[in-house]
Amino acid sequence: MSDVSRRDLLRNIAASALVAGLSAADAQHVHEAAAQDKKAAGGVYKPKAFTEREYATLRTLCDLIFPGAVEGGAPEFIDLLSANNSEMKAIYTGGIGWIDHRMTARHGKRFSEVAAAQQIAMLDLIAYTKNETTELAAGIRFFDWIRKMTADAYYTSKPGIADLGFMGNKGMAKFEVPVEAIQYALKRSGL
Repeated sequence: MSDVSRRDLLRNIAASALVAGLSAADAQHVHEAAAQDKKAAGGVYKPKAFTEREYATLRTLCDLIFPGAVEGGAPEFIDLLSANNSEMKAIYTGGIGWIDHRMTARHGKRFSEVAAAQQIAMLDLIAYTKNETTELAAGIRFFDWIRKMTADAYYTSKPGIADLGFMGNKGMAKFEVPVEAIQYALKRSGL
């Protein structure tokens, strides 16, 4: 794939992620592109959209949202899409800036530098819309974005797919509905 076509592909995937979400095929393209970038950089992914400080916060958030998401490439996934869409980059840089600012105001350190208990306490505030106040509104909107994108990234990665227990589509000579499923359906239908 040439550099121009790869860039166009990632730009289109990032745009669709903003509007309607990602398909599994789109997600695989992003994972493959991130793996190529990581390999080209000697095995260490270099952020494209975020500063090292922002990327550290992104990694911490992804790991807290879904343990294993960092190993599944979620931070690279989000960075690569954000590097190809200015609107997505603004959402993430603004949200990361918001959460780092709040943690610095409360604890004197950025989100990725404070104790896990302090990180979790902040996420407990912004994870629920019932907690919305003018002070937390931006954080709640950001958390909704990063939670969804981390889930998309993780559950389309190899570790995420393994975590789900998906073993792939398999050919079958004959399909039989399990007797338990038939009994359950009949019981619920009232027949």
